[in-house]
Amino acid sequence: MLGRARTNLARGAEDKMALTIDQFTCRSDNFGVLIHDTDANVTASIDAPEFQPIVARLSERGWNLDEILTTHHHGDHVEANLTLKTAYGCTITGPARDPDKIPGIDRKVKEGDSFTFGGYEVRVLETPGHTLDHLSYYLPAAKVAFVADTLFALGCGRVFEGTPEMMWASLEKLIALPDDTTIYCGHEYTQANARFALTIEPDNAELVARAAEIDHLRAEGKPTLPTTMALEKATNPFLRVNEPSIRQRLGMENASPAEVFGEIRKRKDNF
Repeated sequence: MLGRARTNLARGAEDKMALTIDQFTCRSDNFGVLIHDTDANVTASIDAPEFQPIVARLSERGWNLDEILTTHHHGDHVEANLTLKTAYGCTITGPARDPDKIPGIDRKVKEGDSFTFGGYEVRVLETPGHTLDHLSYYLPAAKVAFVADTLFALGCGRVFEGTPEMMWASLEKLIALPDDTTIYCGHEYTQANARFALTIEPDNAELVARAAEIDHLRAEGKPTLPTTMALEKATNPFLRVNEPSIRQRLGMENASPAEVFGEIRKRKDNF
């Protein structure tokens, strides 16, 4: 069953009720993601990593771009903000923290805020660590979350601006989402993440099987995303810091979750 779920989730587009989600490659390893409410006929881009691929996908679908939902200020996530805004007149939503770093920002949001996209409520989660301004967007009715560079399939973002404690607190917010939440991430890093994950938990049978499936998908040129929260909780070492076998392997049986997370993150940085 899990194998089937992973294969289905590796498609480039997915329908959730009246919400169509279209994922495609931008730059070298970024994902572009468009969400479209078919009932309201509105479209949003999750971040704006590259102008031409986004425009091409909009044209192919026959969609206008109404909104950009910005997760954080890194250039590979905001590069096309202004060119898309000029082309489509779209509204740009982004973090209230350091909004001057988000080109063209119109609406500033923070933890606890919510707004509507078509017929859907969008809840804002502050998930700092990778950057201090990082946001994730959660649509409960569609059972989907857009987490950019906080959480990856079998990994998490590098801690550039925050601290391990801050990043772990952000991951805890995502772990609290329902298991059947579909997770869209910012990059195709899964194959490398799987190789590292196996050094932390080599006896996790589900991880071993998942790593083999990932190799198969990548050999066929297929994406490994989206994923699900249930799958990440079962196989992603960064979310499994309370597993006794991982703690024993690291020699950190009595450490705090944030300390175990920090050690795993340090090892990945040097992998």
